[in-house]
Amino acid sequence: MQKRGYSKGEKRRGGTRSMAALVSGLTGRALGKRGFATASVITDWPVIVGHDLAAQSQPDRLVFPRGSRDRGTLHIRVDGPLATELMHLEPLVIERVNAHFGYAAVAQIRLHRVPLRHASEKHQPKPPPPPPTASEKAALADKLKDVEDPETRQILTRIGESLIAREKKTANQR
Repeated sequence: MQKRGYSKGEKRRGGTRSMAALVSGLTGRALGKRGFATASVITDWPVIVGHDLAAQSQPDRLVFPRGSRDRGTLHIRVDGPLATELMHLEPLVIERVNAHFGYAAVAQIRLHRVPLRHASEKHQPKPPPPPPTASEKAALADKLKDVEDPETRQILTRIGESLIAREKKTANQR
């Protein structure tokens, strides 16, 4: 009897798989539309060009000539005055990207002075929630006065203070 979703000779793989193993399957179509066969150019960008350049640039898309998968143009988002430096480093960047791919995938680079994606507001660290006031701490301590174990009371106090801060933050966002 054939199980649903599996061919006759194929065995079902059991067990858990890491998230990293699933990412390429999930992102493949989106990255393919931008010319990237794998996410490795994006994820390994700091290794390819160095951490200093990667902090102010990121690969945007890779465009190949029609009917070809080599000698493409790598479009790079650049922040600030780094564009001039990257223009001078173009041969080195092309060499490193091609070494990463293992063949002459990139022939030229196009720089775009636009904000980097990771610099958007959603990736900025969020400010910590406001701490509970003295009256809120006193009310919480009053609720926990019947807890006999001091270690348990301390843990419940921290949880309670965290919940109070979270409620304040939610109320401020409304």
